[in-house]
Order: sequence, then structure tokens, then C-alpha cells
Amino acid sequence: MDPQDEIPFHIVSPLKESLALSKLAGTQVLMKLENLQPVGSFKIRGIGHYCQKLAKKGCKKFVCSSGGNAGLAAAYACSKLGLLSTIVVPECTPQKIIQKLQELEAEVVVTGKVWDDADAYAHRLTEAPGSVYISPFNHPLLWEGHSSLILELKASLGNQKPGALVVAVGGGGLLAGLVEGIVKVGWSEVPIIAMETSGAHCLNAALQAGKSVTLPDITSIAKCLGAKTVCDRALECARKYKVISVTVDDRDAVQAVEMFLEDELMLVEAACGAALAAVYSGHIQRLQKEGKLEQLVGPLIMIVCGGSSISLSELQNFKSQLGMV
Repeated sequence: MDPQDEIPFHIVSPLKESLALSKLAGTQVLMKLENLQPVGSFKIRGIGHYCQKLAKKGCKKFVCSSGGNAGLAAAYACSKLGLLSTIVVPECTPQKIIQKLQELEAEVVVTGKVWDDADAYAHRLTEAPGSVYISPFNHPLLWEGHSSLILELKASLGNQKPGALVVAVGGGGLLAGLVEGIVKVGWSEVPIIAMETSGAHCLNAALQAGKSVTLPDITSIAKCLGAKTVCDRALECARKYKVISVTVDDRDAVQAVEMFLEDELMLVEAACGAALAAVYSGHIQRLQKEGKLEQLVGPLIMIVCGGSSISLSELQNFKSQLGMV
């Protein structure tokens, strides 16, 4: 067996205190900097783990549907394993993401308006023998890979428990992985604040409806990143554990991206901005005033999920679209 197979493709990401966010939140805020992962996001944890496990079983070619980050993680993992990858992306995918995918030697197929369209095509491609489908968020191996984030937090915090975790939700894979992790380390009572942008709020819509729902369209600016339906496991986790669902509008997410760049000198995607808006737009203190979140005993952990589909010009474009300039 190649020992390389046993070495994860993700790094142990830094846990760093943010003085600016702590001051705003009125409590200690620690940032788990997943934006520093190879290819820029947490996705490499789950997708790297998935690819390694299936490569051991003899799989030679992977097909992944993606608005950017999942595809980059899949292409990176496949390049490390010396395997073929096809990444199916929607038409709204920035050219620089397509270029990065090609630099990682992936075959790139551009089709469909949003991620769901690209995903349907990816499924058709894996009907051919020898190809394996990689979901960006909906598989137990992905959740197992993402749960490593909590194991790292446990190692960093020792006997201290987080007061709460803040995470952005797209299709729900990271949320499912965090829940798997908190159960493993005995933190089941730690609240998770699940942040979404309105117009890509598939978890919030499902919780409101009391069942899985499909959004008619992704109307948030994070168009490529949104899934119209949250994965069943994430919905199950949100019902069973202390998950508090919050939606913010695109303006809040973009403002959070800008303020985070100013405060921490790091540029993250709008989807990550949705999580940061929990503090920048005052939702932590609002939830506490409303009695939905207890006063925190341990630190507030912000999962800075990162993302590669962002640049200064893209940030300016978002601001222009939203009338913020």
C-alpha cells in the first residue's frame, strides 16, 4: 500500500483569535481558518477523504459537479492520487476557476444555469462504466472527512468546550460533518448557528416547512454555490441537535466579506460572508436577547470556510449589483 494514501490532503488549519470580531460579539471569537486549506476551502477534508477511500477500492476516474470549491478539491485530490477527474460546472462559474481546474489537469465541462443543472449532467456522465460520482456534500465519507475539523478543535481547546459554532450552509455537507464531529468528542449540547443567504436558504426553508423542500431558483448572488435542496442528513442533524438557522440578505454577506478583509486581511467568498455576518450584522447578540442562544461560557468558533470564487473585482461587482457602491 502506498503510504501517501494514508496522509490526508488537508492541513490542520490555524485557530486564531479575532480581536475585532470578539469586540463586536461581546465574547471571545476564535476563527478556524479553513480558507488556508489547499485550494482555498474546507471541501478538501471530505472530498480528499472520499477520493482516497475509493481509490483504494480501485476507482480510477471521478466526476464531480461543482460551482467551484468542491471541483477544485476533487481535481486536487485526483492529481495527488494520479487519477482522472471530470468537473462539471454551471455557466456562471468564473473563468479563473475553470483555469485553476485545468491547471490541476481536470477535464472541465460547462453546462447549466446553476449547480443543480450541472449536477444532473454529472450523474449522466457516471452512468458510463469506470466513472465514480463525487457529490459536493451528500455522502457519509464526506461527512466523516469534514468531522476532522472538530477533532482538531478538540485538540486545540483541550478541556474547554466551544460556547457555539458558526457555519455557513450550502448543501449541508459541512453541517453534517460538524455534527458527526461533535457527537464523537462529546460536544452534542454545543449550539451550531447555521447561516445562509436569502435566495439560497434551502435548510431554513426546509425547517420552516417541516420537510425537505426544493427552492424554485437560486436568487442569491452566490448563484453557483447554492443548492436548491439541502441534503437529508443535514436536515436530520438540524432537527436532532442544537442547530439555530439564520438567514441574512446578500448585502449583509457582502458587507461582512468587506469588513473581514479590512479586519483580518483575508478575502473570502460571499457564502463565507454569510457566516461572518452572524457577528458583523449583530445576530449573535440578537439571538441572545431573544433567548434563542444562551450566554456563551466558551469561545464562539467561526468556521471561516473560505472559497476560491472571489477577487477584489468580483467583490466590487457584487457591491454594484446590490447598490452598495
